[in-house]
Amino acid sequence: MPEASDKQVDLVLITPERQVLEERVSAVVVPAHDGELGVLHDRGPLMCELGVGQLRYTQSGQTRRIFVDGGFAQVYDNHVTVLTSRAVPADQIDADMVRAAEETAGREYGPSDEDVEDRQRAQQRASTLRRLRPS
Repeated sequence: MPEASDKQVDLVLITPERQVLEERVSAVVVPAHDGELGVLHDRGPLMCELGVGQLRYTQSGQTRRIFVDGGFAQVYDNHVTVLTSRAVPADQIDADMVRAAEETAGREYGPSDEDVEDRQRAQQRASTLRRLRPS
């Protein structure tokens, strides 16, 4: 029978600037563009587009949270690779970061479909950062 440590996946989180994370974890939840996607050991291969939201992973019984700003996730052979433009661990989110996101979300946007999409993403960023900010 496999041991619990054998039932893990490798999680790698990369931004254009650096590799943010490389860990063995027991579970990962990524914010796919159309809802959350959970990944456990032996999950079938897939690739998905990410939305703005929180990536959660469980390691040694503790859940950790990271803000991610779009990108892509690939699951293959018990490896989860996440490529995103921005990744901020929840414990590094501060009031200034939330305030800046709220200001961007509150600015005037035009009526085009692209503007509507930009406004929605800005609102999602502000909302997610507010929820993740430590009390």
